[in-house]
Amino acid sequence: MIKKIYVIGSSNTDMVIKSNYIPRPSETVIGGDFFTFQGGKGANQAVAAAKLGGNVTFICKVGDDTFGKKSIEEYKKYDINTKYILKDIREHSGVAFIMVDRNGENSISVASGANSKLKKEDLYFLDKKLIQNDIVLMQLEIPIDTVEYIIELCSQRNIKFILNPAPFQKISDKFLKKIDTITPNMIEAKSLTDIDVFDLESSKIAAQKLLRKGIKNILITMGDLGVLFMSEKETLHIKPKKVTPVDTTAAGDTFNGALVAGLSKGMGMIKSVEFANSAAAFSVTKLGAQDSIPSINELKIKF
Repeated sequence: MIKKIYVIGSSNTDMVIKSNYIPRPSETVIGGDFFTFQGGKGANQAVAAAKLGGNVTFICKVGDDTFGKKSIEEYKKYDINTKYILKDIREHSGVAFIMVDRNGENSISVASGANSKLKKEDLYFLDKKLIQNDIVLMQLEIPIDTVEYIIELCSQRNIKFILNPAPFQKISDKFLKKIDTITPNMIEAKSLTDIDVFDLESSKIAAQKLLRKGIKNILITMGDLGVLFMSEKETLHIKPKKVTPVDTTAAGDTFNGALVAGLSKGMGMIKSVEFANSAAAFSVTKLGAQDSIPSINELKIKF
């Protein structure tokens, strides 16, 4: 039986300029290519989970505008359940402006719009909707009290809750201890622990501190250093896949979406991490966010 995945988070339209390098303050760079893609960390992760075989319901808030309407239509193309996507007539849909350099590195500025209005009251219906077999995935591009409400709800119901703490917002230990799995990158791991995280050994120290906070599973994504997995029973370093990066924009989102897709198919944590690592590596070889996410057929992996 495939478990249902609920991704709760942000929806943006990404406007991307690709040029030789990212401008310094007060500098203008001419000659870049321009692209428009669907984005937002929540949306990217929902699309990744759906493209990689998950049964996905995406919950977000968009504006009653062209960007919001187009986003919903795009999600439907991936067989994502969009029934619970909300519209705010007073706010614009979220947008992101992204600079990508010739090495695939990026710089991003986001205008949250309707994403900032996704309130916990909008999600009260989940109290009767969620069941113990479900998996919930969230990020931090929406109000923190909304995230905390869902953490509390999942804890009370013994529902697997996975948090990708990006972009970082402070969460109290009161809520961190109720999280099943957390997936920070090295910068976010430092923000969570006050430990400088720059290599495998420092990642282990940070992961141990997060375990002491009560989180059951720690996954620290380290880019070209791979992924560190740590639980009370096991520590494992998953080595990186060797690829030539074109655009790293959606690598973390692809990882998280693939992770929950694997878990929903009964792959187990370690196999799901390996699956997610492969999917994320594939994504950086293409330009864009959701367009770069592989399908299950492209990865040539069978559940």
